[in-house]
Formats: sequence, structure tokens, C-alpha cells
Amino acid sequence: MAAEPIKVLMVCLGNICRSPTAEIVFRNEVAKRKLEHLFDIDSAGTGTWHIGEKPDGRARAAAAKREMDMESLQARTVSADDFHHFDYIFAMDAQNHSDLKDLEPDNAKASTELFLTWPNKEQGQDGYAEVPDPFYSGESEFELVLDLVEAASKDILDHLIDTHKLAL
Repeated sequence: MAAEPIKVLMVCLGNICRSPTAEIVFRNEVAKRKLEHLFDIDSAGTGTWHIGEKPDGRARAAAAKREMDMESLQARTVSADDFHHFDYIFAMDAQNHSDLKDLEPDNAKASTELFLTWPNKEQGQDGYAEVPDPFYSGESEFELVLDLVEAASKDILDHLIDTHKLAL
């Protein structure tokens, strides 16, 4: 019998910049290691403004430069069911982490963590504890988000492989 996949949810505010970027980058890292069959990866937002929209065009363009395709993604909002479905919910920043903790039911299955500081990284990634929101910024900020998310995704995947004793 096949093992239950490890379910990972990436969360930011609107689900059009950071969390879909983290979703596609983490998917890419999982695929590089040929572990797609062992993971269920998604993204969502704590806000409702962009439900049904594709990721921000600047996020899609930055990802495309690195040969990652975000075109099929659509924004959605975190639901109460997410806390029962997913094993890990990663917030891109402290405010969304706090908002998720407020939404989290008492009997939640998911471990809700701050993306850049999990596991055990006090300084986060390259000195960043949070993934900066590039929405009101220029192209370089979307590149920075990709750099931070790529490095953190490798670390998180390494940790999950060790923790869950996944065969490569």
C-alpha cells in the first residue's frame, strides 16, 4: 500500500505573489529529486481579494525566467479544512502566521510554521525571517523572493526527507 503523501500548503496574504511562488518552487525542488508521488503541494491566501485570479504577472515572469510555470495556479483562501488536510502550513510572514494561528482549530492536524525560519533557523534565509511582499515593489523584489524561497525550499525538503525517512 502506498504511503499517504506529505501535504504542504504555502500561505501569504492574497495568494498571488509569495505563496504561489513558494508552491511552484517547492514543487520544482520536489520534482528535481523525483519525489512528486510523495507530496501534495498547494498555496492559499488569508485574504479574499484575489480569489480565482492567476498569480501576479511579475511573479509569473520571474518564475518563467527560471523555467518554472505558474500559469495553471489560481488564488484561493485558506479554509478550516486546510488545517485538517495538510501536514504543514507555511506562512510567508509573521502577520500571516499570526492570522493562521487565529484561524487554526483546536484539533488541527497541520503544523503551522513560518517558512523562512523553519526548521530551527533563527536568522531565517540570508538574514530574512520573512519573505518580503513584492506586490508594491519592482522586478528585483520578485527575484529576491525567488532566491529566498528556492534556498528555503531546499532546506525544508531536506528536513522533510530526513523526518519522514523518504527514500530517494
